[in-house]
Amino acid sequence: MKALSMAVFVAAAVLTGCQRETDKLVEISGRVFVFNYRIAVATYVVTLNKKAPIPEGTVAIAEFENPEGGDVLVTNEKVYPFWDKITLQSPALHCVKKDKPYAVNVRLVDAKGETLQSLKTEVISSLDQSVMPGKPLVIGPLYTKNPEVFKPDGTVDYDTAATCPST
Repeated sequence: MKALSMAVFVAAAVLTGCQRETDKLVEISGRVFVFNYRIAVATYVVTLNKKAPIPEGTVAIAEFENPEGGDVLVTNEKVYPFWDKITLQSPALHCVKKDKPYAVNVRLVDAKGETLQSLKTEVISSLDQSVMPGKPLVIGPLYTKNPEVFKPDGTVDYDTAATCPST
């Protein structure tokens, strides 16, 4: 009888352990600032690796701290069950500072609006946005030089004037 009780206890413990594993649908696998100097845009990019099946109709809601101040920047990304990786990208950013941690919160929400998982992380830039031009260097699908930057007289205007708060 004691052996049977012990076997039931061990089986329950193992099943409970399995249940805890499935609570973790995704994990953060990468986080970075991307500075695309050609189009003068900086963005956050956060990647998630799938660890368990994700229900149909799930949406990833990412809230990115706004380096310029003000309201957080929010994106909604539909998550397809067959994806192994999920990439979340913010809208264009301004005023990113080197070595400053910026908060990112991600929630996976099912089709009914219930939160399946929440994740919090920070992204730290190794560059200051002051290295970016103020205007896109190229325009259009053929990467045509932007005439606002590359003037007909041969001069170049990168428009890197400081427009960000000093703090």
